[in-house]
Amino acid sequence: MAFQTRRVQKSLDNKQVCGGLDTLTRVGAFLVVLAAGLAVGGCGASTGGGYTTEHISAAKEKMNIMKSATEWEMAHQAFLAGELDKALKGVDRSIAINDNVPKSHVLKGRILMERAELEGAIDSFNKAATLDPTFVDAPYYLGIAYERINRREPSLAAYQKAAELEPSNAQYVIAAAEMMIDLGRCDEAEAYLTERGGSFENNAGVRQTLGHLAMMRSDSTKAVALFNEARLLAPDDNAILEDLARAQVAATQFADAESNLSRLLKSPDAKDRRDLQHLRARCLVEVDRKLDAREALIALTQGQSGAADTEAWVQLGNLSYVLKDATRTRQCAARVIALAPDRADGYVLRGLQQRRDTKPQDALASFDKALALGAKSDVLILKGMALKDLNRTDEARALFAQALQTNPQDPAAAAMLTQVDEQN
Repeated sequence: MAFQTRRVQKSLDNKQVCGGLDTLTRVGAFLVVLAAGLAVGGCGASTGGGYTTEHISAAKEKMNIMKSATEWEMAHQAFLAGELDKALKGVDRSIAINDNVPKSHVLKGRILMERAELEGAIDSFNKAATLDPTFVDAPYYLGIAYERINRREPSLAAYQKAAELEPSNAQYVIAAAEMMIDLGRCDEAEAYLTERGGSFENNAGVRQTLGHLAMMRSDSTKAVALFNEARLLAPDDNAILEDLARAQVAATQFADAESNLSRLLKSPDAKDRRDLQHLRARCLVEVDRKLDAREALIALTQGQSGAADTEAWVQLGNLSYVLKDATRTRQCAARVIALAPDRADGYVLRGLQQRRDTKPQDALASFDKALALGAKSDVLILKGMALKDLNRTDEARALFAQALQTNPQDPAAAAMLTQVDEQN
């Protein structure tokens, strides 16, 4: 039965080929004939053929746009993941399909910039700007690329162009102002920011940049006020908190600075920052929390990094001397001399402890070594005191006078000179 059925079907097929077409078959045959006609240019009415060709071209263009967008998206994801080679191949495929998309050229420029191929990046950003002069990403990233190769004037021009295209975006205004600062045009930068102050009344970045300008002008009090305003607007921004703490140190607001540094050092990104730990230790000393400062400095001298941190050993040695910790003072002096034999600090520290140990002759030798390494008026006074301990009063007086001549504002030199004169 099955065999018979197949034969019947074959017979029907033969009839259809010979002309016994049903409705479905006639439609299919029409489409085949139409496709054939399109392939050879068409012999029918010109209006119908042109209309069909136009729509096929439009469909093809739409498909290319979709393919280009897909390649761009995959390239963008690879870029965000740090897979630069994969990202570059993807964006090149996107551009090959559709060369007229500005954001594709910007993405390629960003990838090249991360690969340190800055000239190629600049070409890509310029291409994007040519395709769409209003596309703000092109001048902004062009400014970054120029900045990386230290071409500051073109960088500034690019940032200013971005700010003109999108004046409501503070990011571009700040970038331009910071480049003016790098160029030493601080007054211009301040005017550029303040002229736009109304537009960015609640922008933390603008106030932060104005704070940097105040710090550059040594106006730490104004800087503290500006950074405080910025921090109120962006309370979770640790960069602003660090700027505030540094300005507070410059303004001798050590208690506030220590509090902010302690908060900052609890954050995951900053907890291992040795520069901030140094700054906090200094604040602890300044607010007379010397034991806490000693603990902080001891922690800074631990481990491989601490063993090589000369500044930490110097600070710990000075504090240990103040706290009359003779053993640790000697240890720190020896460590500083070993780490930095060309610095005077270790010899000064050693001389101080030797003098306290009533070894004025040894102290004199240490101070002489420090002076030979370039120490100034303070060490002249220390050497004079060691000479005074040895009853070499005339030599001591000459050194106190020399120290006062070197630094007429040094009260210690004046006091020691007066003391020697009174004793004589």
